[in-house]
Amino acid sequence: MRNLTIGNITLKGNLILAPMAGVTDLPFRLLCKEQGADLVYTEMISAKGIYYNNKNTAKLWEIDEKERPVSLQLFGSDPKIMSEMAAKIEHRNFDILDINMGCPVPKVVNNGEGSALMKDPKLAGQIVKAISDRIQKPVTVKFRKGFNDGQINAVEFAKYMEENGAAAVAVHGRTREEYYSGKADWEIIAKVKEAVSIPVIASGDIFSPQDALRCEKETGCDGLMLGRGVRGNPWLFHQIKMYQESGILEEKPSFEEVCAMILRHAKMLCDFKEEYMGIREMRKHVAWYTAGYKHSAQMRREVNLVECYADLEKLLQRAIASRKEGWTGIAPDIRDCDK
Repeated sequence: MRNLTIGNITLKGNLILAPMAGVTDLPFRLLCKEQGADLVYTEMISAKGIYYNNKNTAKLWEIDEKERPVSLQLFGSDPKIMSEMAAKIEHRNFDILDINMGCPVPKVVNNGEGSALMKDPKLAGQIVKAISDRIQKPVTVKFRKGFNDGQINAVEFAKYMEENGAAAVAVHGRTREEYYSGKADWEIIAKVKEAVSIPVIASGDIFSPQDALRCEKETGCDGLMLGRGVRGNPWLFHQIKMYQESGILEEKPSFEEVCAMILRHAKMLCDFKEEYMGIREMRKHVAWYTAGYKHSAQMRREVNLVECYADLEKLLQRAIASRKEGWTGIAPDIRDCDK
């Protein structure tokens, strides 16, 4: 396992939690940090949201000292606004500022932001330069293989980011048009690594310790970024480290351990966002945590009826019992919220 240095920040390893909207909030980042993540990313934050004092922004940049180092991810398309907002928030307790140039979501792309910037490398370079000239913290860029199959420009784009002040780049091996379908192209990441002198972080299709080792070998990357593979599986960071260091493949946590993690995650979310919102956001996490287990489809249906922490606790108790006794039908009597 190699240590990764980005600007003046040296990590203890090279495993990184990818930024994921609606997923990588403070509670989930803390859980991944505990399991061995060496760097965690916030959800992406709009520069215009900061500029207009959007009330939802504050929760996105709330950082616990225990999760550092943290990369705060900013998105936008106006170099002036981006650099001014970067300077405005530089005093906050993040360590690296990342610029999102890879988000494929239509409402972002149609606004000229996210992966749309790969179609305009000159503007992308102006954004990176404006920010890196304005702040002292390292500036990094996350982008994709290209915008579509007719515009595969990750290598040239990475070189341009380096020339304009980027301290590292993270490359997802899919185009914007592919979203997350098909297979990630690790070969393009290897080409980026050969073309630049700054650290290159590989992103895409790392779902197991074996994937991580193979990605390192095939790309020569400096860091590994884990995204969809850790949804419902924060243990993946620890499993990869064990495999990197000793070649040992750890067994998947028991169902009881998974349920204990779900409850802990839920408690943290309820404390962070209050119970009403925390439990509703936890529903998707429960689906990810329990995917692949017997009766998981029934579990996904019934978790959508959960209204409070007590409901969730009762649901999981029944789920554990059902593994020995058979599924007993949880939905009719799980409601404890008003008792």
